[in-house]
Amino acid sequence: MSDERMTTTAGSPIADNQNTLTAGRRGPVLMQDWQLLEKLAHQNRERIPERVVHAKGWGAFGKLTVTADISRFSRARVFEKIGKTTDLLIRFSTVAGEAGAADAERDVRGFSIKFYTDEGNWDLVGNNTPVFFVRDPLKFPDFIHTQKRHPRTNLRSPTAMWDFWSLSPESLHQVTILFSDRGLPVAPQYMNGYGSHTYSLWNAGGERFWVKFHFKTLQGHRHHTNAEAAAVVGETRESYQADLFGGIESGRFPRWLMQIQVVPEADVGRFDFDPFDLTKVWPHALVPLQDVGIVELNRNASNYFAEIEQAAFSPSNMVPGIGPSPDRMLQARIFSYADAHRYRLGTHYEALPVNRPKCPVHTYHKDGAMRFFENDTGNPDAYYEPNSMGGPQQDPSVAEPPLKIEGVATRYDHRLGNDDYAQPRALFELFDEGEKARLYANVAASMGGVPEAILERQLGLFAKVHPDYAAGVRAALGLAVPVPA
Repeated sequence: MSDERMTTTAGSPIADNQNTLTAGRRGPVLMQDWQLLEKLAHQNRERIPERVVHAKGWGAFGKLTVTADISRFSRARVFEKIGKTTDLLIRFSTVAGEAGAADAERDVRGFSIKFYTDEGNWDLVGNNTPVFFVRDPLKFPDFIHTQKRHPRTNLRSPTAMWDFWSLSPESLHQVTILFSDRGLPVAPQYMNGYGSHTYSLWNAGGERFWVKFHFKTLQGHRHHTNAEAAAVVGETRESYQADLFGGIESGRFPRWLMQIQVVPEADVGRFDFDPFDLTKVWPHALVPLQDVGIVELNRNASNYFAEIEQAAFSPSNMVPGIGPSPDRMLQARIFSYADAHRYRLGTHYEALPVNRPKCPVHTYHKDGAMRFFENDTGNPDAYYEPNSMGGPQQDPSVAEPPLKIEGVATRYDHRLGNDDYAQPRALFELFDEGEKARLYANVAASMGGVPEAILERQLGLFAKVHPDYAAGVRAALGLAVPVPA
């Protein structure tokens, strides 16, 4: 027997968890049985929406150990020295099946990794194939519709799948892989993983390289035939979960060799195809694989729901030294994955324990449902940016170098080259004296309690619009006119 007392979610000790409170032995249940109401209410809310795709999944925790120096390609701390280890979580999945689907179905497998790095979480959201069915994100929702159930029959539709594929010749590469032996792995540890997209790396000197990530299974490839898979499904729908979980519990820790293909930014012209096309691979003879490290899974989740079902991966989670590429599909996924998690898990999904970075987090995001963590800045007065209250500030040293492609994409300083004063000045000069007086008074009324240093900074901006603007607000505030130096 445990020495710990059972309580409600509010911490109140429970005297009897076996019997409902009733009015007499055969009387009706009383509404005042708050313990019963709490249990029933929580049970009604034990499920969350399943993922739209990749709903059926299996995962575990482990580590990356760096075995080769790639610091010449990337300044990312995760790669900073040989022997460095980084905690990680991998979630494997099927794409099309619902959460209750059988594991041993022919399908592409998701292979998503969350690296808990020193500079934030890096999510590499990939598959067990190096390519995909489509290259333009506008077609992704259409493709997924073909993989889900027919709206009238509520059955999977081979007609829809092949209709789409036959009208989409770019899908041939992936379709060929899907229907080859590798389309039906025996279990997650017997398949490769790929970042699939082209990403970029950039080093401390600001040099950029295009990169593809590979994870080669060290357990060897094992695959089912359709007949073998049908027999497995006839026995259990949870073959992957049993194999992965049971292997790790017994000390058989699966491992993968992490490798990269790297191309200098200026060398993309060496390809006779678009190197950012998700339906293409980079031939190894043209771009050899280079070792990075060993990925090992060595710990099962303590609670599947909390740590695997609530795990949220997004290509938008990158760290200094790792960036995107012009890959159209990647560009769209940067938005769509994080957006899916906000819908499925909630606004603050990245504050959940499994998603929370292991480094300090300083953000000005506020409020919303399930705002259950402390003020991020540690300073209640610093709840916006820029501020004069000592809040967290931007760090230009981690800025990504500009992409050297058509229509250069970078984080331009939006103020450079922009006149922010001419149009406000033109508007101000349209006001008559009454309008100007009310403007001054309204501005001043909204500034009550603002520190003088901030007032002076804002008055300086008003002065750049028009000297009368600053003078009028200053007078309305009752501030002395500063003496010229």
